[in-house]
Amino acid sequence: MRRLVLLASAVVLVDTLFYAVVAPLLPHYRNELGVSEAAAGILAAAYPAGTLIGSIPGGLVAARYGARPTVLVALGGMAIASLVFGFAQNIVLLDVARFVQGFAGAFTWAGALTWLIGAAPPERRGELIGTTLAAATAGSLLGPVAGSIAEAIGPEIVFSSVVLVAVVLAVWAWVTPGPPRADTLPAIRRILRIGARPAVLSAGWLVALPAAAFAAVAVVGALRLDDLGASGLVVGATFLTGAVIEAAISPLIGRWSDRRGRLVPIRAGLFTSAVALVLFTLPQAVALLAVAMIAVTVTLVFFWGPAMALLADATEAVGLPLAIGFAFVNLAWAGGQVIGSAAGGALADHVGEAVAPLLLAAMALVSLLAFARARRPAAVR
Repeated sequence: MRRLVLLASAVVLVDTLFYAVVAPLLPHYRNELGVSEAAAGILAAAYPAGTLIGSIPGGLVAARYGARPTVLVALGGMAIASLVFGFAQNIVLLDVARFVQGFAGAFTWAGALTWLIGAAPPERRGELIGTTLAAATAGSLLGPVAGSIAEAIGPEIVFSSVVLVAVVLAVWAWVTPGPPRADTLPAIRRILRIGARPAVLSAGWLVALPAAAFAAVAVVGALRLDDLGASGLVVGATFLTGAVIEAAISPLIGRWSDRRGRLVPIRAGLFTSAVALVLFTLPQAVALLAVAMIAVTVTLVFFWGPAMALLADATEAVGLPLAIGFAFVNLAWAGGQVIGSAAGGALADHVGEAVAPLLLAAMALVSLLAFARARRPAAVR
């Protein structure tokens, strides 16, 4: 089991590393290519948009053909798209490459999490999802650092290294025994019908909300730091610090949700993130803004992992393959990321930088009220 945890963690770490690499590069592309804040938001949203489109196909492929082939296909797509991104000098080509990276990322997460959680006892799901999220956070930790290096020496070298990393991971996955694949798959109509049920929708919302908040703060925060005179290294260090703390506490929160129930850390996260999002809009100095960004990142992790476990539990409870549950996780995460990235940049351009964080804080408070009296998630009916 330990070897499988290491493999799944390594795969999602690399995926999130090259997802997170773009945030410190946004000022670079704004200066070099003359893109606006809205265009920067679209570039940041292209990756999760690809994940959004690839979510259901990734889950179906993982359920039908097995987790290992799904991971191998994802690694190949990630390597090719990253190579194109590294050498692109046109904003449209950059957007397309990021979209393909995100599409491959949907397959990465569906394959890796299905592989891992399918072999784990149900009472350890929260802990193992938290461990995987900690690895993903480590990727988020390394991503801004890699982005800062790419800003300094050029993105070609940094993104070309993905090919070598993908080959190493593919060999590792190839020699690791894969889980059995599903004998039958539910019809798409049944999958969509179950996806519209209250328990799945509410759990999906709790995945989408922190995804949207993180994306909006990443886009708006990186550009605000640049406007206040922060260097690329300072932007990268801000993301790095938040990711270090997030990686340290994520497995602990997953274990907490296994023992006390998913809703306990979810409620704590909804309240603290609402406060942190409001405070994020206030600083006018680099150091204070960096602290506020870190605070938002840490509070979101309190309900991100438990919500993912809650969503997987809800879909498996009605007999769907576990891979379909993680397809819904991808769908919710990607939807939140797309809205947070694109809306955060667009609202900053046309209305004001504080609008998106304040709207997200209000959504968190409304969600807290909705879940305040619930003792357990609504049954999937």
